[in-house]
Amino acid sequence: MRGCLRKQILKMKTVILNDLLKRYPQLDVVASEIEKAGKALIKCYESGGKVLVCGNGGSCSDSDHIVGELMKGFEHKRPVPEDIKVQLKEVGGERGSYLAEKLQHGLPAISLTAHNALITAVANDTDANLIFAQQVVGYGNSGDILIAISSSGNSQNVLDAILVAKAKGLKVIGLTGESGGKMNGLCDVLINVPGKRTASVQEYHLPVYHALCVMVESHFFGNFYLDSK
Repeated sequence: MRGCLRKQILKMKTVILNDLLKRYPQLDVVASEIEKAGKALIKCYESGGKVLVCGNGGSCSDSDHIVGELMKGFEHKRPVPEDIKVQLKEVGGERGSYLAEKLQHGLPAISLTAHNALITAVANDTDANLIFAQQVVGYGNSGDILIAISSSGNSQNVLDAILVAKAKGLKVIGLTGESGGKMNGLCDVLINVPGKRTASVQEYHLPVYHALCVMVESHFFGNFYLDSK
């Protein structure tokens, strides 16, 4: 049974990756890295870890976007576990029953770009380049993953977050452009998409992280992706 399940999971990830490459054949050069990133995210969540995400400008929006896909249903419904449903109904009565039916299972993820008071406090009191690194100090644990996004690969606040992540035992998945910039050699998995212009790089990042989120969701909440083919 376990062998059959493993084969089905591998098939599902292959189908998702192949669909991505069919739509964006230029991404074939980073196909193996996308696959590695998917495996790393699944292992992180299987071990009870969480995902931290950071980036600037358009990559800031991407950070929030990734967290949105992980923390609630993306392409598949994710009912909360039955034990939580029971507890909600016991403590909340009619409203608890409503929550039990409406709430969805979340995969723990935090966008380090979203905490305005903390970010401005760090920028004002210490160093603006430390806005993400400080949060990795507070949130990050060994076995977690940092998704670091920089189209150039040279954003100092992202690089500082990577250094802290490595020091604390987090795995780092980098999303960047063709050259990789200074992120080269710092990330456990570097998805350096084939683009040089910021707009081109960011246009490739979106389908890449969508594919990763679908891989993770399919692994934990059913092989719906195969069923839809």
